[in-house]
Amino acid sequence: MIRIYGYLRASTKEQNAKRAKQALESFVADANSVISGWFIENESGATLKRPELFRLLDIAQRGDILLVEQVDRISRLNSQDWELLKSQITGKGIIVVAFDLPTSHQFINSRSDEFTQRMLTAINSMMLDVLAAVARKDYEDRRRRQSEGIAKAKMDGKYKGRPANLKRNENITALLNAGKSYTDIVNILGCSRSTISKVRKSTPKP
Repeated sequence: MIRIYGYLRASTKEQNAKRAKQALESFVADANSVISGWFIENESGATLKRPELFRLLDIAQRGDILLVEQVDRISRLNSQDWELLKSQITGKGIIVVAFDLPTSHQFINSRSDEFTQRMLTAINSMMLDVLAAVARKDYEDRRRRQSEGIAKAKMDGKYKGRPANLKRNENITALLNAGKSYTDIVNILGCSRSTISKVRKSTPKP
């Protein structure tokens, strides 16, 4: 029995990774199928450091479907890292289905003959490569525009850096005052040890 696994990703903790969940559920329901499980995380698509994605790939069996809203949810990777990820997906015989990849839609409850299935798989693989490359280019273009904007702001004397996360810093201070260790605070808030150290040094002594 083919199972469908939904994968939802957002780049930062401030973004809502579950935003597309309802749309994916409706898409699968229209095909008279159900989603067997969800894998949700807030990690950059430009890195292979995505534990939930790889947990999905570990659980899925040959013929199972990895369902995403867009191909960039699974990859904004450079070409080398994309080939590594794609080899794991194809090596296990997992099928990627995405809203922005129409050639993949027929794999939901598909009952094609073997020849048609192989042709569709080949076309889908090619289009997946194209969209992964487009997603990477979009990522690089946005990073370049961001760097150019920061450089211009610095030249104009208007760049103030990333604004402090005041609420997070207040929570760090409160936990430090409560006697919590750095490890405790990392586990509770999900921040880095260096961030805790900066907050501690910037907090006035009582």
